[in-house]
Amino acid sequence: MATNPIIRIGTRGSKLALWQAHFMQAELEKLQVHSELEIIKTQGDKIQHLSLDKLEGKGFFTKELEDALLRGDVHVAVHSMKDLPTTMPPGLVLAGVSQRADPTDWILVRKEIAVNDKPWQLPSGAKVGTSSARRKSQLLDLRPDVTTEDIRGNVPTRIQKLRDGGFDAIILAAAGITRLELDVSDLVVSELHPREFVPAPAQGVLAYQCRENDLETRRIIAKLHDPATSTCTNVERTLLKRFDGGCHLPLGAHCVAHDMGYNFTAAYAPKLGEPVIRKRLSLSTFDGLVDEMYNALTAEIPA
Repeated sequence: MATNPIIRIGTRGSKLALWQAHFMQAELEKLQVHSELEIIKTQGDKIQHLSLDKLEGKGFFTKELEDALLRGDVHVAVHSMKDLPTTMPPGLVLAGVSQRADPTDWILVRKEIAVNDKPWQLPSGAKVGTSSARRKSQLLDLRPDVTTEDIRGNVPTRIQKLRDGGFDAIILAAAGITRLELDVSDLVVSELHPREFVPAPAQGVLAYQCRENDLETRRIIAKLHDPATSTCTNVERTLLKRFDGGCHLPLGAHCVAHDMGYNFTAAYAPKLGEPVIRKRLSLSTFDGLVDEMYNALTAEIPA
């Protein structure tokens, strides 16, 4: 790489992915490191007619980016960390993570069908759009009187489908809405508390992935790394790995550091439609936190 390197950043082409890539560019500019974007389509972008749990394998929003890294087409790939598989392909490493944005999910309801006497103003029988098994499981566990239906597309597309009447409500990550500065004032918005409606592991965090042998790029990206966020996301993603799951697994995991240690909340459904097992633990150290949570969750799985 030249003395004044230009970092090639691999990214998906959605508005949110480009926001993430431009955010990374701005962070690199603070280090006086110039960069350029390489837009890459992934399987998850190309196949829009299937729900996420119907797509084969893991990493359907990341594999093509990882392939481009391994070929040397780009120096770094920026991912929404919740989409990143817990096992890296040989030759790639996680070089850094961002600070976490708001990790919560929001439920957006069309005002014309909203009711005041139900949680989140969501009426009985409402059709809620989400393709996430985690969100479906927790929603139906808390509100068995509503139905879910798959919805695909980027964040603005999903919101427009809601406005067009295709759904009564949808569930989205708060980070996506706020990062894109989308106006949702025409909708009823309820923030779902992460202890009640547990987010995906590493939700709200960006992950920067590099080639293992590209030490120069890794040294640069390490300057963007947030260690405190990394500690908590490691706990969340290690639990996900213990269940051998990808982002389609009905598992929510949220770890928060505080002065006395760590609070760890998880929600797991062995299968879609089965009761959700919810646990909350507090330990003074993150050592043993994953094992204790895994054992607590699996102990309640029906035989």
